[in-house]
Amino acid sequence: MFIELIGTIFAGIACAGIAMLVNIVLGRRLPKWIMPVAAGAGMIGMTISNEYTWFDRTAENLPEGVVIATKVDEQSWLRPWTQVWPYTKRFAAVDTAATRTNANVPDQRLTDLYFFGRWSPISQAPVLFDCAGARSALLIDGANFEADGTVQDADWQALKSDDPLLELVCSA
Repeated sequence: MFIELIGTIFAGIACAGIAMLVNIVLGRRLPKWIMPVAAGAGMIGMTISNEYTWFDRTAENLPEGVVIATKVDEQSWLRPWTQVWPYTKRFAAVDTAATRTNANVPDQRLTDLYFFGRWSPISQAPVLFDCAGARSALLIDGANFEADGTVQDADWQALKSDDPLLELVCSA
């Protein structure tokens, strides 16, 4: 966030400098307000660029085995350009390299989900998926595992059979 702030300030300074050079080349014929407007436009442009490139930059830096399962695009009337080109504000990723199975319960998979948000810290949660039953249970509060590997007191949530998280975890 701090790096983006510094980049935005430098973009404003650069655009104001370009406007100043153009003004000098044109014999100082441009109005005096052109430099602050150019600085503001450069800063707004840099902010918009950071919003739209955040997802790609973050996705490129994911470790091997972490696969993006879902993403949430956002539109806002406060940012009218997002009505035409929505940007990705958050996404969920699955650590397929850390997905665990139990031979006693072959249709269940235990994996870690990671939740990324534009201005939020990364959150991680262990989730148990029942591939045959198309359901999942969030195990944030811990879980009681029986000796045979089954889970007691899991708060199962039904999922659609085409849920991207379920498909990704169960196909791995």
